[in-house]
Order: sequence, then C-alpha cells, then structure tokens
Amino acid sequence: MNKNNPLTLRTSTIPFKHFSAADIQPAIDTVLAEAKQQLAAIKQPRNERTFENTMLALDELGLSLDFTMGIISHLESVATTPEWRAAYNEVLPLVTQFHSEITLDRELWHALREYSNSQEASTLPPHRKRFLEKTLDSFRRHGAELSEEDKVTLTRINNDLAKITTTFSQNTLDATNAFEYVTTDEAELAGLPASALMMGKVSAKSKNVDGWRYTLQAPSVIAILTYAENRTLRETFYKAYNARCASGELSNRKHLLSILTLRAEKAALLGFSDFSDLVLADRMAKSGTSASNFVEQLREHVEPHFYRENEELERFVKETFDIDPTDLRPWDIGFYTEKLRKALYDFDEEALRPYFPLPTVMKGLFTLVERLFGIRFEENNSLECWDEHVRAYSAYDTKDNTLLGHFYSDLFPRENKRGGAWMNSMVTHAASDGAEFPHVGLIAGNFTPPSESTPALLTHNEVTTLFHEFGHLLHLLCNTTELRSQSMSAVAWDFIELPSQILENWCWERESLNTFAKHHESGEALPDTLFEKLLKARTFRNASHIMRQVGFSTVDLALHRNYEPTKDGDVTEYARAITQRFSPLPLPEDYSMILTFTHLFSSPVGYAAGYYSYQWSEVLDADAFSKFREDGIFNQATGTAFRKKILSQGDSQDAETLYTEFRGRKAQIKPLLERAGLLQS
Repeated sequence: MNKNNPLTLRTSTIPFKHFSAADIQPAIDTVLAEAKQQLAAIKQPRNERTFENTMLALDELGLSLDFTMGIISHLESVATTPEWRAAYNEVLPLVTQFHSEITLDRELWHALREYSNSQEASTLPPHRKRFLEKTLDSFRRHGAELSEEDKVTLTRINNDLAKITTTFSQNTLDATNAFEYVTTDEAELAGLPASALMMGKVSAKSKNVDGWRYTLQAPSVIAILTYAENRTLRETFYKAYNARCASGELSNRKHLLSILTLRAEKAALLGFSDFSDLVLADRMAKSGTSASNFVEQLREHVEPHFYRENEELERFVKETFDIDPTDLRPWDIGFYTEKLRKALYDFDEEALRPYFPLPTVMKGLFTLVERLFGIRFEENNSLECWDEHVRAYSAYDTKDNTLLGHFYSDLFPRENKRGGAWMNSMVTHAASDGAEFPHVGLIAGNFTPPSESTPALLTHNEVTTLFHEFGHLLHLLCNTTELRSQSMSAVAWDFIELPSQILENWCWERESLNTFAKHHESGEALPDTLFEKLLKARTFRNASHIMRQVGFSTVDLALHRNYEPTKDGDVTEYARAITQRFSPLPLPEDYSMILTFTHLFSSPVGYAAGYYSYQWSEVLDADAFSKFREDGIFNQATGTAFRKKILSQGDSQDAETLYTEFRGRKAQIKPLLERAGLLQS
C-alpha cells in the first residue's frame, strides 16, 4: 500500500482536502494490484476450504479498491474539475473490468462450488447460508457458467456500459450548466416570491453579473414554472430543461440507444428474456412481468382520479382566468396548479419557507431520530470536507454511546455538482472492522441556498426530500450485519426505499413538526392555520403526482422489456409517446426528458427496470407507518422494533420476511390509498 497517496488509505476519517487528480491513476494501480492478490488467495487457499478463507474472503475482496474508487466517483459527482473527470474516465474501465471478471473467473467459480459442497457449508447459520446461496445465484446471473467466448463478450458489454453511462451522466451535468438566464429587468420576474428573487440575486453575484440569474438546476426551474407570470419565461425554462442533451456535442441520443442495446444483449447472453427479468430476479418483484402488473394495477386505480383532477384544473382556468383550456401548454400546469391550490386552500407553499430554516430542520430531525431510534448526532468539525458549505457529523447509540458512524451533508447546488438528491455509502462497517472503523455516509441535495441575510429557507417538499435521504442514511448507520455483502446496499431495490420513504411521514405530523417548524426570526412554531392548510393540501392533485411516477415506471419497463429499434423507431419519440399517456396536456415535439433520466442511465444498472420501486416501497412505507400511527408516532418500542427488524438487518434475511416480522402481516395497499385521498369514489 502506498502510504504517500491519500487515496489508497482506507479510513473513516477521509482526508478530502489532500486529494488531487494526479493521485487517481497511481492509487488505482496500487489498490487494484492488492485486490488481484486477494483474489488469487481465495482461488488457492493454503489450507482446506472454510467459510473464512472462501466466503468471508470474498466478502472482503477489494475493500481498498472499492473505497478508493468510491471516493473518486463521489468527488466526480460533487466537486468535479476537468482534470478530475479526465483521470476518473481513465481509470473507470480498469475498475469495471476487474469487477466484471470476478464473476467470470473460472477458478473462483470452481472454488465457490467446491465450498458449497463441503460439510461446513451444509451446517452454516441462516445468514451465512443465505450469503452463500445468493452468491452462487449472483455468479450465475453474471455469467459464471458461460463459455469462455461468451465471457469475453460479457466483459466487453460491461466495460462499454460503464463508459457510456458515465458519459450520459456527464453530458447531463454539462448540458444543465450550459444554460443560464440573466436579466436586469425585475418586471420579467413578476410573480416570483422573495426567496426566488433573492436566489437569483445571489446567483448573479456569484458570476459577477448584474441583475438576476437562473439556471436549469432544480430550485430555479421549480420557481420559474410555479410562480413566473411571464408565460414566455416559463416556456423557455420548460423547453430548455426537457430538451437537454437532445442535440449537439452533448447529445445523449446515441448513448441512450447504445445503453438499451447493450443491456438487451447482456440479458439475452445470460439467458433472460429481457433486462428487467435479469435485474429483478433477486428483488421482491422477481420479474419484469410482476413489476409491470403492479404498475398497471396502480394506473388503473389512479387514472379516473387523474382525469377528474385535470377537468377540475381546466374548469378553474376557464372560470377564473377566462382562458380556453385548449390553449394551455405543459409549462402552464405548474403555474395554474399553484393558483388552484391557493384558491382551494388559501395556501401558498412560499408561506411555509420562513418556518423551515435548514439549521432548525436538521436539529429537529436529529431530535426525532434520537427520540425514536436511540441515535444521537453531533457536528464534527475535525472531519475534512470537500466544500465550505458541507457539514460533517458523527452518530452515537444513546444506550452505550457507541460510535455508529460519520456522515456529511452537502445540500446546495453548485456547477461542479450533479443535480438531484441522493445518499451514498463511503464506508460500510462489518464485524471484522472492529469498533474503530465505523460507517461513513453522505446525504446530498440541491436545495434553496442561504442568502446574505437569511439561512437556507426550505420548501416543505425540500424538507421531505431531506428526511427521505436521511432515512437511507439511517439504514446505513444502523446496519449490524456480520457480512458487508449483506449491508443496506445489498437490500433489494424495491425494499431499500422503505426506510427513506417512511421517514417522510413525520414531515406531516403536528407533534413532529413542533420540533423543527419554527420561524427563522421569531422562533414561532408553525401556526395551526398554516398546518391545517398544509394538511388539507396534502392530497391536492395526488393522482397527478402518482400518475407522473407511474408514467416514469411505465417508460422504464417498456424500454427494458419491449423496445426494439427496428420496430419502434427513434427511442426518444418512443419514450415521449408513452409519457404522453400520463401527461395532462400534449407534450412538445422536442420533449426529450428521457435523454437526461440519470436514475435509469447514469450507471450500468441503477434504477433501470426498477423505477417502479418507488411506488412499490410507497405501499410498504404507508402500511408500516400505519403501525406508528396506531402505537404513537414517537413510540420508542415501535421505533426500536423498526430499527432492530428493518434498519439493522440489511439483507441478512428475505425482505418479505423482515417486513412481516415488523408489521405482523404482509403489506396492504389500503393505507397508501387512504394517505393519497384516493379511496373515495
């Protein structure tokens, strides 16, 4: 190990300030060589095969490599530079090839089968037996039983997918950053709330320009499409956002087609009918057909409510603004939806912002988690961060003050950071690590940033997003599995959203809001009048929201199950035609959102053929939260049970078993429909 290269030192106190692009290639060379030595030792053990020298060694294979590449990938997503990106792209194929070849290694596959036939293997405890069986299944699904010729083909596919999906993601970021709108005429921004005007001022100042500046980052786009009275401005942002990567040097058209073609080729090579069956084989849905049936059932239930909501909006626009509904366009929906919400509930989302200052929300979130799950958080200024706006914290078990892990919060947009919100695991603790090597994670977002005079004031939607990502973080911090391969990152993707989505529910409860919804100047709690309006508005156009998500899931599954270029033509037009069925208004001909759908296409797998997981998990989270509502939303016994039976277990047991043990029965869809206000006729 090269001790002079900070990227090679696997640690829970990561020295972010000491990394440089020049470290990347030599670091990967070092940790890759170490991983290859570890692999050789598994294939040729000094003694007879045991769980320790075969399965445990496989569980720990490439720890330093995964850590180093994880940090490199992380910084590429939050603090990229041209030099860092170039070095990252240079080493990515090497790392991808190593991981691809593990499941194709004939000697390693022989070693695993040899151990599986041993006497020891037949007497393993349940979690170790599950690891063995899932490992064998995974190797088969990844090509262990292919011919040598087909293995070469599969390796080529995996390498190509890694490169092309990385390009897809980088193009999306670059196309987002390529657009800006600057004006010195405040009249053009009529309708924008004070927070959005301040955001524009801060952005302009950061670029040393006069006036107001807006970009295609989420806070800007949402503010413009929701509040701008200037219809031309709304149209400009809508079209710019949904036509990114549709043409020019940053076009993702050919990359999208290549990704789909490679995924289909990979599935066929491995004996699956399509890519959805390949990736869903070890998830709760089990198959593409099952996932499609679930999505279709949800659509059938929601669609009548969706049509009714659209008719209500059209009626409102005609009666209130004397506008012919046939003249409405997609960039009008957000604007008039907000007008309707305000008319129905006298409710303006912006009225909530002063009550959600980020520091107070974080403090309230920490209080909630400590009260419910027995985890205490402290800011840790000794941990190095990659940007001045990033904060670092440490988490402790309140029972015995055990250090569970560290985490970073990176919550504001930057041009060197990708969009969206996510949680990332940098270090996953296992029993072999001992107490001095805890978990390390990240929660990232692109929330409304602070101004010179105010802290970051969040929308309620941003608050729920923060809670969502924090739920993923808890899943990591609470993990107690013996094996790293059974940690939270190994959990079935249609189950992994349960811990995140369930935490969002506390953003809607009066008792919970009292702990963090406080005015940033006066400290006044969120008034009852605002809370009641928030609650009433919760089910506002829920069918439209669900239909949008169902639309994404339908496009995703159609692309990975049914799409054939020779039969279906241009992939962008194919995706747009499907999306149209879930849109309240006709989409523009240049609508190309699919070309920046990074959830599906920014990594070799990601949420590909798995976007339905969000709705699947919503069924689970609504049903699970109904247990908290029955027992009391701060009931420590219920919180302890959720931590013990869900959060700490990772993938050590079947997801259905874990859920049933917590809830006492299988999940029911009724709580979700009740919460969404879609049970009434």
